Amino acid sequence: MTTRTFAGLIVFALTLAPLGAQAPAGKVELKLSLPKPMFIGTPTNIKSANLEVSGKSRGPFYVPKGTVLLSAKKPVTSSDSLPVIGELDMITDGGKSGGDGYFVELGPGSQWVQIDLGASHPLSAILLWHYHTQARVYRDVIVQVSSDASFKTGVTTVFNNDHDNSSKLGQGKEKEYIEVAEGRLIDPQGARGRYVRLYSRGNTTNDLNHYVEVEVYGLPK
Repeated sequence: MTTRTFAGLIVFALTLAPLGAQAPAGKVELKLSLPKPMFIGTPTNIKSANLEVSGKSRGPFYVPKGTVLLSAKKPVTSSDSLPVIGELDMITDGGKSGGDGYFVELGPGSQWVQIDLGASHPLSAILLWHYHTQARVYRDVIVQVSSDASFKTGVTTVFNNDHDNSSKLGQGKEKEYIEVAEGRLIDPQGARGRYVRLYSRGNTTNDLNHYVEVEVYGLPK
């Protein structure tokens, strides 16, 4: 067991998955390749009225048998077509390190990135890293799935922590969270779509938006 300190709170992190955990019928544990933790310096005092502070390492996550990584090397577009740092294709290139040269920096305000999976699939998991070199919280993290590239019809929201609807996409029920190297794993609960769009609106360090990597898992066509 280890301890972590965030915003003056000491929380405990279990380093082992529960013993004896068994996959539900028809499912298998999703095996993930995670980057090395690399916080630089002491975490700052993060202020949020909607912050999740569990401190527990993520346990095993189960997906339908046959689930594969769909997003590798898939094309990425964005509301900011000219990133401040990096190239959009870095978001699906498999590089997950928190160091310089591994993240894309988008402009201030509400911005989105969108991955084209090439075909519609039932989705099993979405794993994203905004930035994990230091502890920070990204605002208004919203993840949507659709088969309409313009996201005007058939939109399913699978994650939304915009608790005050400041991004005008609806009030979310999920909590804000501190970025860590294991990333944020979202359960899309089988939502089907060709496109995955991810929003954010700045963070607790600055008003810019960042992505290291996004992985989308689902069943083949």
